[in-house]
Amino acid sequence: MPIDRLDSRLLVTMRAHPRVGLTELARLLGVARGTVQARLDKLIARGVIADFGPTVTPEGAGYPILAFVSLQIAQGRLAEAVRALEAVPEILEVYGTSGQADLLCRVVARSTPDLQEIIARILTSPTIQRSDTTIALSVQIPYRIEPLLGAAPETPGGPGPE
Repeated sequence: MPIDRLDSRLLVTMRAHPRVGLTELARLLGVARGTVQARLDKLIARGVIADFGPTVTPEGAGYPILAFVSLQIAQGRLAEAVRALEAVPEILEVYGTSGQADLLCRVVARSTPDLQEIIARILTSPTIQRSDTTIALSVQIPYRIEPLLGAAPETPGGPGPE
């Protein structure tokens, strides 16, 4: 179920003011506090809101190198490969992909020699047949969700955009 315009406004406001309380959110959105609470509960239940924890940057935690590592996996050994990758703390995310590679890993490192050691560790698994690494030099568009949220449809009978 897609989000509507009020959900979108709620999420954008929460991202802009992450420490704001429910009463203030209601005031900023021009709706009742109970409406905000009900909307939040539904967004959490549907998995739209994943967490309320702080966003920790790898750079701030001492890992300034970001790389994307594509992996080709031995036939029929995907689950075993994923278990091996879970043991590498510098691997932040792993996606199953189509195309040449089977998995795409987002990997962070303290330095390029550290990255080389991490890749060598990854390749010790007999489930990994081949790797290809791309080091990110800069962030051109940082993670963003607001433009997508701005495309939400109008709330039927509800408040419109401000």
